[in-house]
Amino acid sequence: MTDPAKVRRHAERVRELVASVVRSQIKDPRLGMITITDARITADLRDATVFYTVLGDAAAQAGTAAALESAKGMLRSTVGKALGLRHSPTLTFVLDDVQDQVKHIDDLLAAARNADAEVQRLAAQAQYAGDAQPYRVDEDEDEDAETDAEDDNPPAGRDRR
Repeated sequence: MTDPAKVRRHAERVRELVASVVRSQIKDPRLGMITITDARITADLRDATVFYTVLGDAAAQAGTAAALESAKGMLRSTVGKALGLRHSPTLTFVLDDVQDQVKHIDDLLAAARNADAEVQRLAAQAQYAGDAQPYRVDEDEDEDAETDAEDDNPPAGRDRR
């Protein structure tokens, strides 16, 4: 079994290497404004997943994905030589949709904020359906209950005989 710290170091190195090669050596015109955001590698160091984001629309994302797929062999050989492993890890490129997730979460938070404001507005205008005190209170019964309680509990120090 491989040390988790070693796996993390290799994953970070894969991310740096792929970003460097994409920036300097790949001259594919389909490659858009790409950012390598993360890389993860399996514990056996055989498979690496590289996450990337692309600035632009769906056409730019599709073009960048095609460019990365065509350059996968060169990237794999560069990563394998730099890491010095027995087996070069296979590379899988995954579009990182962090920006879409952030937008979705922001939309959900705004909807919740609006719903809370509406509830607060309705609560401020709310009135009781009946009286503020819904239970009937008889003052005569309260006074009788207090005197009965005093008779049942004699003061301390005096015996009842």
